[in-house]
Amino acid sequence: MLETDRLAETVNRLTAPHRGILAADESLPTITKRFDAVGIESTEDTRRTYRSLLVTTPGVGEYISGVIFFEETLDQHTDDGTTLPDAAAKAGIVPGIKVDKGTIPLTNAPGDKITQGLDGLGERLAAYRDKGARFTKWRNVFSIGAHNPTPLGVDTNAEVLARYAAIAQEQGFVPIVEPEVLMDGDHDAQRCAEVTEAVQRAVFAALARHRVAFEYMILKPNMIVPGKSQARTTAEQVAEQTLRVLRRTVPAAVPSVNFLSGGQSPEEATANLNAMARLSGGQAPWVLSFSYARALQQPPMELWRGQADNVTAAQKAFLHRAKMNAAARRGEYQPDMESAA
Repeated sequence: MLETDRLAETVNRLTAPHRGILAADESLPTITKRFDAVGIESTEDTRRTYRSLLVTTPGVGEYISGVIFFEETLDQHTDDGTTLPDAAAKAGIVPGIKVDKGTIPLTNAPGDKITQGLDGLGERLAAYRDKGARFTKWRNVFSIGAHNPTPLGVDTNAEVLARYAAIAQEQGFVPIVEPEVLMDGDHDAQRCAEVTEAVQRAVFAALARHRVAFEYMILKPNMIVPGKSQARTTAEQVAEQTLRVLRRTVPAAVPSVNFLSGGQSPEEATANLNAMARLSGGQAPWVLSFSYARALQQPPMELWRGQADNVTAAQKAFLHRAKMNAAARRGEYQPDMESAA
């Protein structure tokens, strides 16, 4: 039997008005790459200090409802000895945990990948629960190419996402399901829409087969944008095409759609979310919100650069981006709000 009271409470907290989710769950190779880009050495202590900087930003709980941590973060502490999950909880932010183990090539599907981590997932979740986590995230990726994603790639990845979500709910966790159609490539927005629609149809069919309760999950999808080598579309075009795909594929029982930023600049991701809020006019069956990583973290990381003297400036930049996206969730974001910070 599902712990419906616990699951419902977690969903209600994650979907609180005017707030979104921070993705601070970069794997060791990913955060090392991002640290290298701004001259920060990636060590256990610099990663601890940086993620502590984020969750202890004064006032950030007004705009951030949940934070997705990487596994090592659950055991780390702030400078005063508080565990990072407890520090998040004290700020009114629900602690969550990334539980997948990354991707490998999918056999017999050249160009497609599959995500690992199902083995032993139930046991790991029991330990994460003891450390304060209440929700989980799992990411599968879909590349667009001349022959990708293949039907095998779509169906196999959908099955993995569904198995993960069922196990998470069984253990009392709200699963964030992330089927990311990657921005890499030279495809146009129409091709992105076609692939995203096919992927999301397959994912929800698999979730239904595995009896995942839609009421106690969150979808973390990509927006409908062209490949990186193509000209950007307007925020209004992104909103129109993204909402069209969501309406065709996502059951109304799903409480929230929290978008990934997927290679967009911080301002671009905010503007696109804002356009969706305005176009939907509050009439979408789901909450439309954000679960951004780089689009929230890039400005504070560039300002911090591993220096204690820069913490205040970095926290101010992080709070600003959180505030801008909270405004975008309401459809109240204006570009001139950036310069007014």
